[in-house]
Amino acid sequence: MKDSTKKIIEALFLEYDDLKDGNLGRDIISAYHIISKCYAAKGKTLICGNGGSASDCEHIVGEFMKGFKLRRPLASPIPGLPGLQAPLRSISLASQTSIITAVANDIGADYIFAQQVLGYADKGDVLIALSTSGKAANVQNAVLAASALECGTIAITGKNGGKLADICDLAIKLPADETYKVQELTLPVYHALCAAVENEFFGE
Repeated sequence: MKDSTKKIIEALFLEYDDLKDGNLGRDIISAYHIISKCYAAKGKTLICGNGGSASDCEHIVGEFMKGFKLRRPLASPIPGLPGLQAPLRSISLASQTSIITAVANDIGADYIFAQQVLGYADKGDVLIALSTSGKAANVQNAVLAASALECGTIAITGKNGGKLADICDLAIKLPADETYKVQELTLPVYHALCAAVENEFFGE
């Protein structure tokens, strides 16, 4: 990890003192390492969640797929397209309207993310599963599918973590119980992770 990357994570802990305590701080750093290892191996992240967490899925993908805090020049520029930036490949499973509605109608809503994991995931990819309660069945099923395909699995959830925390490789259990409070802490955590990963690959 670059010194400049460390500073990004340290800044998160300075602003949100509760996040650095005990296992939580170590888990956030571990999540960074899991995601960075995936991207170093040319893998991708898949993100899933419901409701407000679905919006966070879109937000995370937006930070990974183009420059977030840094410029990302292409190693091999494409002629005529000077504005393109180097992506960190990421897919929001919450945005695929046609497959979500087809699976919900034909198979069941509990499979809307697992079916996509089956279609999109490759060994070594990472699934980031968002659930404030850790009880969302469709998010849990996505984790089961990802694990079966030998993908890494990271949960971002609330203090209890529910079953989701038990079945993921790593669970970031934020120090809050109420949905909106978990969501308020989720944003700075994934912003820090996105910025840290970006800095590792594109920073000086």
